[in-house]
Amino acid sequence: MKIATSLTAMAMLGTLMTPAVSQDKPAREVAASTSPGTGTLKEVIRATGVIQAVDLEKHHVTIKDSNGKVHVFGIGPEARNLEQLKVGDKVTVRYAQALTLTLMKDGKELRSRVETMSGDRAKAGDRPGGVVGEKVEVTADVVAVNRKTHMITLRGTEYEVDLTVRDPDQLKMIKVGDQVHAVYTEAVALSVEPAKK
Repeated sequence: MKIATSLTAMAMLGTLMTPAVSQDKPAREVAASTSPGTGTLKEVIRATGVIQAVDLEKHHVTIKDSNGKVHVFGIGPEARNLEQLKVGDKVTVRYAQALTLTLMKDGKELRSRVETMSGDRAKAGDRPGGVVGEKVEVTADVVAVNRKTHMITLRGTEYEVDLTVRDPDQLKMIKVGDQVHAVYTEAVALSVEPAKK
């Protein structure tokens, strides 16, 4: 199963529909927390739409969001039970992502990047739906600290990233030679409710 393809399609669905569901509470929840040397940001977005057309031959589904915008999505061949989708079915997408950064003083770890994919799809015969997730763990070196601009530069295995540190107490703790361990998780859940008769 090509989870990355499914993840991209479902994430795109959530992204495109997000602005249109502002009247659906809660459409977006954001939470942040910090403690010395650690910071976490979490976001959950919920979106809904109604199926306007299903093209089984091309594996395309046309969905109208709650703002009246129409989107056409290609569904990967690994999707099960596509033939059960009907015009008028309600599609619900839940997209969650989280990022945790942890400071490692005088880090001695090797720079690294590890990606892990996970997923679950509907069983044969069930309503179409599923969950796809990705976890990325990175250990990066702190190679520059600019206290005036509140910016630090992190060097990972592939490239360098500038990161703004808004909390002055956190910024005071960071120096060149430290490391940052970042864990990013992302999950998308898709479910379909039958059309109301």
